[in-house]
Amino acid sequence: MSSIAIRIDKDFYNETKPVAESQFRSIPNQILYWAKIGRTAIDNPDLPGDFIEGIFEALAETPIPFEFDQKHEKHNNHSRTSL
Repeated sequence: MSSIAIRIDKDFYNETKPVAESQFRSIPNQILYWAKIGRTAIDNPDLPGDFIEGIFEALAETPIPFEFDQKHEKHNNHSRTSL
């Protein structure tokens, strides 16, 4: 993603810093996150803000792949062959 420099009010920047740190984001990424939530809220006025934020948090999570237990697989294979 390419980027450009923009001017932000110093007070807003300073207010963003502790929130960004608590969310493990850089200040620019925190502002971008808020902008995406705001844009989504404007596009979907019927959705509550907390719901929109939850969607973005879920999208940011790393999925954990599901793996079958070897015992479970053997049991299932045995069940299929005995039918």
